[in-house]
Amino acid sequence: MEINSASSQLDMARNVHDLGSVNKLREAIASGDEKVLQEAAQQFEAIFVQMMFKSMRQAQEAIADENSPFNSEQVKFYQDMHDQQLAADLSAGGGLGLAEIIVQQLGQQDKNFTPASVIRNDGNIASLNQPQRVQVKLSQDKVLESNTMGSIASFKAPMFDDQQSFVEALYPHAKEAAEVLGTDPKAIIAQAAVETGWGKFVIHDAQGNSSHNLFGIKANHAWGGRQTVVDTLEFEGGVAKKHKAAFRAYESIKDAVHDYVDFIRSQPRYQQAVDNGADTKTYFSELQRAGYATDPQYADKIMAVLKSDAINGFMP
Repeated sequence: MEINSASSQLDMARNVHDLGSVNKLREAIASGDEKVLQEAAQQFEAIFVQMMFKSMRQAQEAIADENSPFNSEQVKFYQDMHDQQLAADLSAGGGLGLAEIIVQQLGQQDKNFTPASVIRNDGNIASLNQPQRVQVKLSQDKVLESNTMGSIASFKAPMFDDQQSFVEALYPHAKEAAEVLGTDPKAIIAQAAVETGWGKFVIHDAQGNSSHNLFGIKANHAWGGRQTVVDTLEFEGGVAKKHKAAFRAYESIKDAVHDYVDFIRSQPRYQQAVDNGADTKTYFSELQRAGYATDPQYADKIMAVLKSDAINGFMP
């Protein structure tokens, strides 16, 4: 019995690096021979275990002392032999249980296991999640539609003739807001310019009425006023993606600016920005850090506009 066991282990050790085991695994599945499938699965697990050991050794070598006698090529050679035998022993004795899972999954003898053809699905895992994504999107669209009272066909359109009219219309309200926030009126105008492209892309409802939303403030659950839904770009992992979102709608520019001040001051996460209102660069950096916008260049864009002639040349 011991001789047969040793022979089996030697056979396993010989096949640890035999990548042909993958082909044997395929052949075993096709033939339906459970014994062959079991052996191929064990060899496959041994390959996996050996690769795991190899990765661990490589991680250790990265911090090892090159002059150490335990880091010589001879030692590495015997370590590889040891890892091969250890991988074979683990797989032959039950190991990690990977071989058993492979047999149950590919053999399809246990009804509790999903067929391998469904799991693999030719690598197209995304298709398995498609029904769920469709249901989530439908639910989101229904929520947005109910919250906007029929104004879901919103669009963006110009609200000002040019940059000068944009600055002149905002300045008196930005001046009042700046006094409350302790910042520069030009900074508030610059932020509105970045949010709306100098007033060329202001959200309008389906009837063509302007939302006067110059600061991109979304309509959350706490907002009880009018709303409009429109496509917007959000950055996810530095990549811009289009989403539909509900935004607040105001009766005038004055209301929009006043709500901007209230919004900034009422959110604890923006407290650092308010505390640094006198330093416009820090103010916008803190707004960005706190999540006011997802654009990773948001603060830099505002500062570029703030320093431009378009702002400073039109100021009263």
